[in-house]
Amino acid sequence: MSSAELQDRPDVEIELVEQWRIESLSRAGYDPESATVLAASHEVDLHFAIRLLESGCPVDLALQILL
Repeated sequence: MSSAELQDRPDVEIELVEQWRIESLSRAGYDPESATVLAASHEVDLHFAIRLLESGCPVDLALQILL
């Protein structure tokens, strides 16, 4: 899909970004449900969410911090 087509369909662009966020969060160690919730929460800083797990923070505590 071209850039011009994405501009005409912002819902598709948002979906693609959220899918990328889900994949990134899953690779970092979040379970699928948690990754989906975090990916849809656009105010959550993706890099901070990943750093929390890389620093040894458990997923349940990371979710409490982030949400």
